[in-house]
This record gives sequence, structure tokens and C-alpha cells, in this order.
Amino acid sequence: MTTQPIVREFEADLTVVSAVEAAADVVTLTLAAQDGSALPPWTPGAHIDLVLGDDLVRQYSLCGSPADSGQWRIGVLRAPDSRGGSKAVHAELSAGATVKVRGPRNHFPMVASPRYLFLAGGIGITPMLPMIAEAEASGADWRLVYGGRSRSSMAFLDELAAYGDRVTLLPQDEAGLPDLDALLGVAAEDTLVYTCGPTGLLDAVEERCAAAWPAGSLHLERFAAKAPADAGDDTSFELVLQRSGLTLSVPADKSVFEVCREAGVSVVGSCLEGVCGTCETEVVEGDVDHRDSILNDEEKESNEFMMICVSRCRSDRLTLDL
Repeated sequence: MTTQPIVREFEADLTVVSAVEAAADVVTLTLAAQDGSALPPWTPGAHIDLVLGDDLVRQYSLCGSPADSGQWRIGVLRAPDSRGGSKAVHAELSAGATVKVRGPRNHFPMVASPRYLFLAGGIGITPMLPMIAEAEASGADWRLVYGGRSRSSMAFLDELAAYGDRVTLLPQDEAGLPDLDALLGVAAEDTLVYTCGPTGLLDAVEERCAAAWPAGSLHLERFAAKAPADAGDDTSFELVLQRSGLTLSVPADKSVFEVCREAGVSVVGSCLEGVCGTCETEVVEGDVDHRDSILNDEEKESNEFMMICVSRCRSDRLTLDL
């Protein structure tokens, strides 16, 4: 058996060049290599991991310019219900600090299209910024509808002002919630919908696009996992790790990720909720029960990759490229 080389993703301690308040409770961090070297390339929709502690890893969308290989920019909301990540960023990552970074990864890629409708809620504006810049540079027709709690809570307004009336701002305390029925009730020809923001917005957009838009029109990125599947019917299955030469058993009450870790197999995970994509693994054989919030229907049907932190197997045996 030929062993495939393991490709290690970029991981390094980066310097915080600047930490700037972009809106109420939103800070933008600019990160650079300590020796000034170029950072790995990325495309609109990509995110990076910030390793903020031994068991504290969080993902943030890159919102600068992919053309700038010397710096990465992210925007971080200090969430009132933070589990520690955003609080650590706001409290500890000032200019001059260092932070371990992994990535970038892109599970929210921008597909070429003559037209785009961008729908952003709150800090969900961050992945949209480089997408909008690319759409503008390509000559595509596009529109952004950007909602937030209030104007003072909405970041990057100065940057967006340069695009004029292509951008519609909807502070909730001034204009209420976006009228999704008007925006999405009828499918627009040759148009892709990109959305990112709170769960309520994404669920509502997903519902309307499913009812009226062609398959493949909607592209979204979630900050929080969808409601978990009922684990009551989970069963055990055999797990074959092709490169490691191991055959393991995954019981009903453990994930593939947990079983691999317990067997001493090197797997990397972060959110462990099927949101970040860190644990994405190539499937060799097996009928995967996809439970992540990343892959679209077409990607799940292709059965080429799975998120081993949440997804399971419907067949008796699952073979992975591990």
C-alpha cells in the first residue's frame, strides 16, 4: 500500500500589528508574521483559527484583501454569551501581542456568477467584504443588504460607503428587520445568494431560498451549529483508518474524532460541532450520515469528505484516509 504524504497546514505565532475598534463591541485585528515573511494565500470566504488557550480555539473570517500577502485582518465581536473566545481576543490581543494561528481554510468559497445578492447580519459582514471587492473587480452586478442591531454596532460602514447605493444598511432600531419575502420571494435570474450572520437570519434565508430559488443558488456560513440530530437511534460501526492500518469500533455514544484520538491517531479539531471544518477528512468507503453545518447538499451527496467530530456512518463499515 502506498502511503500518501500528510500535508500540514500553516501554523505559526503571528504578531498583532494593530487592534482597532470598528464598531461597538467589534475589534479588527491586523496580523503579520514575526519575521515579516509572506502569509499563505487565501480566497474570499476563508477563515483562520486563533489558538487562544489549550482548549480554546476559535474561527474568524478573513476580511482584508487577498492581494495583501503580508497581513491578515479579522473582525471579532465581543459576544455577550461568549464561551471565552471573543472575551480573550478583546481583553488580551492588543497591538504587539502574539497569537498562534492556523489555516486558512475555505468552506464558504465564492463561485463565479454574473450577479450576487449578499445578505449580512451583524459580524456576518466580515466574509462579505472580500467577496464584494472581488465581485466589483470582476464586473459582476451585486447588491448588499446589511442589517445590525444599531448603526453604532455595524462595522466597516466607512469602507462600504465607497460602494454607494449598491449597499443597503438596515439598522434594526431604525428600519426593522430585512424584508426577506421581498428580497427572496421570487428568484432572480443568474443570481447567487451569499449570507452570513446569526442563526435566525440564516434559517429564514435558507427556508425562502428552498421554496423559490434553484438548487445551488444559496451559499451560507454558520457561526453556530444547526440543531443536533437525535442520537437515540445511533448504532456502532467499524472504522478503518487506511493510512494508519487500524480497524477500530465506534460505539453509539462516541464520535469518530473521539475514537481516533483515543487510539493515538493524530487528528485536529476545534469547534467539535461541525461548524469550523478543521476535522474534515477524506472518505474512502462508507455511507456517511452527514451532520455538519458546512457541506451543502451536493457535497454531502458526493460523499468525498466528512466532518468526523459530528458525522457518523449509516453502513456497517467506514473507511477514512487517516
